Amino acid sequence: MADIPRKPPAAPAARGGPEARTEALRGELLDLRQRLGQVQQELNGPHTASLLEANECLVLAALQAETIAEAAMARIGELTRATQRDALTDTPNRMLMLDRLQSAILMARRHSKRVALLFIDLDHFKDINDTHGHLAGDEILRQVARRLEAVVRESDTVSRHSGDEFLVLLYEISQASDATQIAEKALAAIAALETPGPQPRSVSASIGIALYPQDGDEATSLIGRADAAMYRAKRSGGGGFVLYGAQVPPDAGDQAPGQEPGRQPDAGHGQDLRDTNEQLVLSLLDAQEREADAARARLQQVRFLAIVAHELRNPLAPIRMAARLLDHARADEQRHARLQGVIQEQVTHMARLIDDLIDGSRVETGKFHLQIGPVDLARSLDLAADACRPAMALKHQHLDLQVPREPLAVQGDPVRLAQIFRNLLENASRYSAQGGSIALHAVVRDGSIVTTVSDDGIGITAEALPHVFDLFMQDPRAIAADTGGLGIGLAVVRELVQAHGGKVTAGSAGPQQGSQFVVTLPCTVTGQQAP
Repeated sequence: MADIPRKPPAAPAARGGPEARTEALRGELLDLRQRLGQVQQELNGPHTASLLEANECLVLAALQAETIAEAAMARIGELTRATQRDALTDTPNRMLMLDRLQSAILMARRHSKRVALLFIDLDHFKDINDTHGHLAGDEILRQVARRLEAVVRESDTVSRHSGDEFLVLLYEISQASDATQIAEKALAAIAALETPGPQPRSVSASIGIALYPQDGDEATSLIGRADAAMYRAKRSGGGGFVLYGAQVPPDAGDQAPGQEPGRQPDAGHGQDLRDTNEQLVLSLLDAQEREADAARARLQQVRFLAIVAHELRNPLAPIRMAARLLDHARADEQRHARLQGVIQEQVTHMARLIDDLIDGSRVETGKFHLQIGPVDLARSLDLAADACRPAMALKHQHLDLQVPREPLAVQGDPVRLAQIFRNLLENASRYSAQGGSIALHAVVRDGSIVTTVSDDGIGITAEALPHVFDLFMQDPRAIAADTGGLGIGLAVVRELVQAHGGKVTAGSAGPQQGSQFVVTLPCTVTGQQAP
């Protein structure tokens, strides 16, 4: 049997742009694929080789695979943060803010709530840069970001929009006065900042406020109208805020930028200025939307790489377990064959994941390759439950499995379907206490198969609930209770459910009230039977 060379642990992620780090990650995973291929060839060879040598080879391959997967996860974390966070202020960047704003609008529409968006622009910031230098200006931007974060709720979002502009997203407010109170606090917090030097002066800002649904029902329109309201505040002298829908005196609201106070332009010239300003705002919004689309495409690639790297870790546990048990199966050919089958199955699973990663088209589109066919979902649910029972037994947890006796026919990939529910069950077990209860129930309803995974664990806070399926998103309470993980498992669930034409939702009554995840998948067309 050929020896697999030992490889030292992967070095820390190299410095460089996202492209360089992505290529380094793909190279490591390609190396993993080659070594797993060697293992698979050895497993398929003649049985004359020493079982001890086979055991050593498999354990080494598993340890090397785990090292590479862990290094990949670390690099993916850096890469995702680079694509989602503003490098200067460490706040969500424009693309991530746009995603959160769109999600907030959807949730507000569903629950008949309001959303507020504050557009904040620092007054005379160019003078600060020109007088004190860009390093001083950068430090002021960082302090503004921290002060804005201090005056909003944890569930709200502060984002650097561009230059000296910030956006503040307020989720589910009750009335407009909630937003104006936050605006007043933000102005006071910013005014407490002073420019450096022997003659410091207070920093000030102008704020425009747009509300959903009265000022707009989609993200870009709300941003544009909050921006327009901000310019009204700036033309009024700065240091204040304006609601987009509020009435503004003609000499303040209609005064053109650069016009002397109290001086009115002629009607035709004023209309031309308004038309020109409108076109400029529309052009700016269009350019920002194209930039956000490009950033979103890049994030889609990063999400895909992160999910693959995360899922490469799942087959490692059964590989390690089977490899260690080979020593005890030397005289039992049947048991040895069963262990060999487990290893081959998991190696095949890992090879499929790496094939997806190496296929450039998959990375570009951010989509998994599914082997679609008629599937009995009940069988996939049983497999997922069997895979999770040992971990639940260690915590003395009870699993209530209720699946119809008749086949639950769907079109899908059996491996990926089992993976969906295994992730959900593992999540439920991880965040439930010793002796807790977990349930997996499936029913056929209105042409769909509705599967619910519920638990009586730590629950999900109202602030974290809208973001549970976001990549690398973890409730601080969940981080404290967790035994590991980077907040990827639920993102994997959403990706795979959507790839099967279904949807997944999360619910919780609050902390210590348990959680519930509902997966809805379309039934197979009548007359088509699952195997």
